[in-house]
Amino acid sequence: MSQSHHEEPVVESEKKPEVDRQDAESIHSVNTIEREPTNLTHIRSHISTHDAPIEHYSSYIPVPDEVYDRLPPSRKVVIVSLLAFCSFLAPISSTTILAAVPEVAATYNSTGTIINLSNALYMLFMGVSPCVYGPLSQVYGRRITCLITAVLFMGCSLGTALSPNLVSYFIFRILTAFEGTAFLTIGASCIGDIYRPTERATAMGWFLSGTLIGPAFGPFIGGIIVTFKSWRVIFYLQTALAGVATIGAYLLLPETAHHMKIDDLVGMPLKAKARVLWGMLNPWRVLRLYKYPNLIMVALASSSLVWNMYSLLTPIRYILNPRFNLTTPIQSGLFYLAPGCGYILGTFGGGKYADYITVKWTAKRGVRVSEDRLRSALPFMGIVMPICMLLYGWSVEKRFGGIALPVIMMFVQGVAQLFCFPSLNTYCLDVMQQNGAEVIAGNYMIRYLFAALGSATVLPAVEKIGVGWFSTISALFLMASSLATLAAVLWGRGWREKIDQKRRADREKMAEAEHELKAVVGNGKAKEMV
Repeated sequence: MSQSHHEEPVVESEKKPEVDRQDAESIHSVNTIEREPTNLTHIRSHISTHDAPIEHYSSYIPVPDEVYDRLPPSRKVVIVSLLAFCSFLAPISSTTILAAVPEVAATYNSTGTIINLSNALYMLFMGVSPCVYGPLSQVYGRRITCLITAVLFMGCSLGTALSPNLVSYFIFRILTAFEGTAFLTIGASCIGDIYRPTERATAMGWFLSGTLIGPAFGPFIGGIIVTFKSWRVIFYLQTALAGVATIGAYLLLPETAHHMKIDDLVGMPLKAKARVLWGMLNPWRVLRLYKYPNLIMVALASSSLVWNMYSLLTPIRYILNPRFNLTTPIQSGLFYLAPGCGYILGTFGGGKYADYITVKWTAKRGVRVSEDRLRSALPFMGIVMPICMLLYGWSVEKRFGGIALPVIMMFVQGVAQLFCFPSLNTYCLDVMQQNGAEVIAGNYMIRYLFAALGSATVLPAVEKIGVGWFSTISALFLMASSLATLAAVLWGRGWREKIDQKRRADREKMAEAEHELKAVVGNGKAKEMV
């Protein structure tokens, strides 16, 4: 059955099946198909004046089912593979250097704490940049945004490798992070563009494998390099990989956006166009979406997972090396393979399980409700991962279980994360299809701010309270976020509808005020003429 029969119902007053001159332009696909669909209607944006950004009365806007058939399945696989490779770059850069922190510190006559601060700033700017690139890809499209950021990421990676002092090292690391997160935002948005809601979590699982495998395998790769070569070779390799991503995006990535907002500005006066364009690109658009409580809950859940991942990976060399008498970077780098292998295994099942839960509850209800997808993450986030963190932390703290227990716990929590992230990321695309890039951007922003906090505090905290208690804090954070996700499952749809009603009421009041103002101005002009 076509997915269009399973979409969430739209309030009758919001259905506006009007056809306008933009019908033929409502689906934009550059070099992807030989003919444009002709039976698709453009979803009209509701705008009161030309000076305000385009907004919808409802957070849920249905997308015609035929949109997802624009590309053949084989082409979609190529796109997802390319996006997964691109998504590998920024996260791997965040952890590859972890195995080489003492060597970088020695180069710049600094300390491991200071170099780890650069990693925290890296995470911070990974969190800031989605506010820029999410709206940018909505306005100008996914392809051009991806190409520009790939080139900039490559240049900043080379700058990091050539940094002559600590200040320039910090600056280029920050700039690399700012560009790299665009791959994550754009990649998730592209998957939302080309896959139906009942299919996209599977594709999202494969895409996210790059974002998670990168951080896990990065320290192992960095450990090998720094054992035999200079730490700068890490960033030369990163530069080469970014070059491959740039070429791949140019050759293989079509424009997937259903509609680019820049086309809505055609024919407008220059000043009005500038005002509306600023409204579309304003980073505040991303933050403003968090008037919806369900998005806050899901962002909290994503943040707890990323906090857990980086607080687990960051201190491995400082915690496990002395615990197990390891002497070289490559030896401690081997420990990162445990969660990495878990991420690989989870890739095969996490996304499929999220889609299975969606289909199951759609059949049960007779209608698809976006929040049902979140059910697939609850047992892994609320039970499996907290247990893994507790056993990992206290086994290292109290020195029981040998090497096997912490390795097994890191592996299992790696599998569990891939049963959580596809569900949470895909929900961001499902719940507000027309603003998917901005919703996913906001989610990445919050999660990487928590990642920055985790990276900056983990070493001082472990030194002060021990790895056992710090792992307990991480476990409690996971349990709290699972309760927040459960709240979104139970009440999220009602929260959305309540906010939508308030937005409609506000827009109606605004329209009435504009009408009254025009009437007053018109009467004044009439009296002057008399």
